[in-house]
Amino acid sequence: MAIAWASHLEPEAVIYDCMDELSAFKGASPTLKNYEAELFRRANLVFTGGQSLYESKVNQHPNVYAFPSSVDVAHFGQGRTLKEEPADQANIPHPRLGFFGVIDERMDIELLAGIAEARPDWHLVLIGPVVKIDPAVLPQYENIHYLGSKDYKDLPAYLAGWDLAILPFARNESTRFISPTKTPEYLAAGKPVVSTSIRDVVRPYGDLKLVRIADTAEEFVVAAEQALQEDTPASGWLSRVDAFLEQISWDWTWGSMMQLIESAIATTQNTTINGKNGKSPISTDIPEAPSIITRDFIFDYLVVGAGFSGSVIAERLARNSGKKVLVVDKRNHIGGNAYDHYDDHGILVHKYGPHIFHTSSREVFDYLSQFTPWRSYEHHVLASVDGQLVPIPINLDTINKLYGMNLNSFQAEEFFQSVAEPREHIRTSEDVVISKVGQELYEKFFKNYTRKQWGLDPSELDKTVIARIPTRTNRDSRYFTDSYQAMPLHGFTRMFENMLNHPNIKVMLNTDYREIEKAIPCREMVYTGPVDEFFDCRYGKLPYRSLDFKHETHHTPVFQSAPVINYPNEQLYTRITEFKYLTGQEHSKTSIVYEFPKAEGDPYYPVPRPENQEIYKQYKALAESTSGVHFVGRLATYKYLNMDHCVAQALATYKEIAVKA
Repeated sequence: MAIAWASHLEPEAVIYDCMDELSAFKGASPTLKNYEAELFRRANLVFTGGQSLYESKVNQHPNVYAFPSSVDVAHFGQGRTLKEEPADQANIPHPRLGFFGVIDERMDIELLAGIAEARPDWHLVLIGPVVKIDPAVLPQYENIHYLGSKDYKDLPAYLAGWDLAILPFARNESTRFISPTKTPEYLAAGKPVVSTSIRDVVRPYGDLKLVRIADTAEEFVVAAEQALQEDTPASGWLSRVDAFLEQISWDWTWGSMMQLIESAIATTQNTTINGKNGKSPISTDIPEAPSIITRDFIFDYLVVGAGFSGSVIAERLARNSGKKVLVVDKRNHIGGNAYDHYDDHGILVHKYGPHIFHTSSREVFDYLSQFTPWRSYEHHVLASVDGQLVPIPINLDTINKLYGMNLNSFQAEEFFQSVAEPREHIRTSEDVVISKVGQELYEKFFKNYTRKQWGLDPSELDKTVIARIPTRTNRDSRYFTDSYQAMPLHGFTRMFENMLNHPNIKVMLNTDYREIEKAIPCREMVYTGPVDEFFDCRYGKLPYRSLDFKHETHHTPVFQSAPVINYPNEQLYTRITEFKYLTGQEHSKTSIVYEFPKAEGDPYYPVPRPENQEIYKQYKALAESTSGVHFVGRLATYKYLNMDHCVAQALATYKEIAVKA
């Protein structure tokens, strides 16, 4: 509401810190939405107080960042050790179910009444002011105790005397986007928690089994009984709570916000003209920077692209070499194609199709382990062939099920030898497959899938495309056999956030590096985009394959019988992925994605053909002769690299840079 008064100010930057969807609250001014629209127009940055709020605002401004509630662990951790009871709580019998916070239209009054009626032996302790509702409407029972407002410093003493903490929020417009700060505060005090299904409590707390979720009085009572018995130090629950709390702090939130604010100020200062600061957005038509800027380097390195390659090098340069690094990305998020997020139903999905981490490199695995705990995961894929779902890569079970046989491993070896059609020279993907498993299995599993994926017949593709897929005579149905197979426990995006969380690293999203290259000078560049685009397609455009994704959510716990099912033949899509297999998330619904390969769009896969390599060789020669620019990653080196290969290549490039620096 203050924006009407503040219009005369000329700040270095405008930050909109959005903590709630206030327009949905009772008695909200009808002008709030108009003021917010104006604030979006003027703001350089937007922060949201939770993930749901972020998803509501992310398309309304190009620079929106989520900062969910954190916790002062030391303060609320006193709730585990304090013994002296506050006077007004000391005589309330146990078990006690406690809540602190504002008591307003967000409170589920009927739920409170239902719990009190169902369990008269339980005592509900409610701390906080009653606001915007008539106190007379609050349920009045002998076992509900309204203790009024308390000082922040006294809250741990009240928490210490509770047996269970509750979040009895109503599910209405006023709670649709809330991210209750009290959730981690309750947990820091070591108290079991039961909450209604508020989205920012369900994810991540409910998904990680740190908080129990219930909506009806009956469900709430059952969940509370279970929490009181099972969510204890002895069960390992408290250890999981503490491991989670170690990853969040207000210090981290503040540090991350300051990085973004400083980047915003640096950008506006260096893209403004005639000495005025703070109001001009980044322009695609930036004039030559003043001479004083060209002499003084603000950053040592400009890293183009916030995917694996760019993020790894940025982190190493900042942390190991003490360099100041500016990371820019055209997209509105970090993580590149590995970016994951919670969809509208609270399910963690991979926006750009499934990303399964696997590697045999101890160096790569140990490096990434600095930024994420892991969830063990071995990937399994089925293929829809002849009306059946059979394992891929082809193994003993595939052959037996497909042909109705009962072969053992030795007989399977003989079977493959009998159908194989050896070729003198292995040059193409077709040669690879037919020489191993013959024409029929090639037709069933590979020919049409490859045509859909690459837009080319396997006979036109380099042998390396399908050489990655083995054939087995045993029952090993794992898609990969690498030494390390795991998924980031909290998702890829969280891992990238931790990687880039360093005071020497600034990140600018929704930004083409060409827009700021002159305005924010850097000594050297690390480039991870398409190499042909860097040189304005001087030798022609390098071919890439792209993908369209169709995401769906289904009101069923499970959609299909495997994490990924390939469709080699009739369908236009190549595969369907069900994300809950990958993430381990438990949810009453499930989200899937269909993949439709196409020729145009965002570049995903370099097309491995000899003529394309000849074009790339010309760009490679240009790249090697371009001083001060390091070309890294799948697109910049025109190679079909897995994630671990990108990390390994980036680490190797960093070592080369560090030696020369």
